Amino acid sequence: MRKTILMAVLAFVALTARAQDVVCHRGYWDTEGSAQNSIRSLVKADSIGAWGTEFDVWMTADGVLVVNHDATFQGITIETANWRQLKNLHLDNGEPLPTLEKMLNRAKTLKIKLVLELKPHTSKDLEREAVAKIVAMVKKMGLEERMEYITFSFSGMKELKEKAPAGTPVYYLNGDLSPFQLSEYDVAGIDYSIRVMREHPQWIDEAHSLGMKVNVWTVNSDRDMEWCIHYGVDYITTNAPEKLQQMLGDNP
Repeated sequence: MRKTILMAVLAFVALTARAQDVVCHRGYWDTEGSAQNSIRSLVKADSIGAWGTEFDVWMTADGVLVVNHDATFQGITIETANWRQLKNLHLDNGEPLPTLEKMLNRAKTLKIKLVLELKPHTSKDLEREAVAKIVAMVKKMGLEERMEYITFSFSGMKELKEKAPAGTPVYYLNGDLSPFQLSEYDVAGIDYSIRVMREHPQWIDEAHSLGMKVNVWTVNSDRDMEWCIHYGVDYITTNAPEKLQQMLGDNP
């Protein structure tokens, strides 16, 4: 009898773990031939069967959507530059700095979920224009059902909620608002750093009680992965997706 109960508990734990999804942070870049926010990192994330891949988007002064994490690339500030100043620059793996259009064109041939981070622009007008262009491009590419949005920008979050199709998941990144405070904005959930979540573990149950999801970033150590699994967060964003898959027993 005792053995039967133990087996049932272990089975429940295994099911709970498998329900948690792996998101590759800036794609799967920490592997041979790849680079952060590269086309290769997108393809590699898809190839290992990760649930999703995250990437970062800025808009140039002349309206081109560019995939890059930092506000600058090789010393050039993206949102104040024209695309001609950036188009001949290359990532660490030799790929050209990708536009969102090229990234989404490649994504159309894959199956992985897309998690687009809108970077907070210094000009809110530019940020609003970026949101409109992003949403229009995603629709044109036929990727609306595979797209989710995240952002540190509170105004950007509200703009994404307004412009994206109803039901599109939008998450807030900044970590300064509780799930209850966010619930009035009808976002899909919180997407907070491991530091914030360790300080506020109660927010996980609070979010779930409100019907909201929880993602935690950037989770790379065994200790932090185990913490996220133990607390039952929904998504774990990591630079080490294959290690996390092994911990979850979730290798394809």
